[in-house]
Amino acid sequence: MSGAGDIHFPCQYVERTFTIAIDIGGTLAKVVFSPIDSQILKFYTIETERIQKFVKLLHSIIDEYNDGLYDNVRIVATGGGAYKFYDLLTKEFSKIKDIERIDEMQCLIKGLDVFIHEIPDEVFTYSDQDGAKDVRLPPEDSTQTYPYILVNIGSGVSILKVDAPSTFTRVGGSSLGGGTLWGLLSLITGAQTYDQMLDWTREGDNANVDMLVGDIYGNDYGKIGLKSSNIASSFGKVFQNRRNSVSRPNSSGLSDSRNNVAGPHTTSHADIDNRNKRFKNPDICKSLLYAISNNIGQIAYLQAKVHNVQNIYFGGSYIRGHLTTMNTLSYAINFWSQGTKQAFFLKHEGYLGAMGAFLDH
Repeated sequence: MSGAGDIHFPCQYVERTFTIAIDIGGTLAKVVFSPIDSQILKFYTIETERIQKFVKLLHSIIDEYNDGLYDNVRIVATGGGAYKFYDLLTKEFSKIKDIERIDEMQCLIKGLDVFIHEIPDEVFTYSDQDGAKDVRLPPEDSTQTYPYILVNIGSGVSILKVDAPSTFTRVGGSSLGGGTLWGLLSLITGAQTYDQMLDWTREGDNANVDMLVGDIYGNDYGKIGLKSSNIASSFGKVFQNRRNSVSRPNSSGLSDSRNNVAGPHTTSHADIDNRNKRFKNPDICKSLLYAISNNIGQIAYLQAKVHNVQNIYFGGSYIRGHLTTMNTLSYAINFWSQGTKQAFFLKHEGYLGAMGAFLDH
């Protein structure tokens, strides 16, 4: 279980109801709540596959922050899991006031608008050169705020164009999101948690796995604005290096290796294991993080260009305040737009849906 920093937020209570807002996605389940009369919002996250642990968390919240009382509790649920696990929730919380389900996209926009306009120092920009810079945004009724693009990156990616606080359209998306990164890296590296993968990226060098522009041209390709360090092919060195490490067959069709008399192109399990060791988990993690993030950044830019929108907000649990991820997304937006569009991030980026659900009451 992990939690984000608490924030001060004046809440108006209806009939002394203790509201717990939940957003159950394909990968992570999020909780937002405020103890009655505290004016403090609290945030927690658990992996969705541990749904029973998530249920226990909700029970513990009621025990600790509502004196174990259930009759004044309301659960407001959003995300796909609000429907998938609805029967489980109604069984576990049969004594509460009610359980209500709310549309996911509606909650995302409502949550984001409040974070943008009412939570000080919530929105910021980021680049490796300048670091994080807090952004003071204009009032909600300002024409400078709308329209904007929201790129919500969870297990998959949804891209919304927001024209007003309650007016939005889903304009695109991608199946290549956080679930893709998590799934492939757990398959390749054996990592047990998403945070472990992110920790590995901090020490990884993607140049050991990716084929860079410099690997092809020997230096920059300035004519089209590519630096030697730009990625030309994600994972492009993997097959190349593996191929070069395989014993090559001679003219008779047999391997040159004295200890390997197998037919042409045959490789033993020991050969595969030895070659796999050439590629370190941190390097693999960084390479795939770059690949997924660059892809999302380019798609986001293209949608912003098509719809003539300047400001792009990135939300969802994929980011998790990870500096390499934010820098990659920012760089992609800046590179493709030639500095005409801006990427924004939020300190509670994974809780937009849960925040919107909480605000519904």
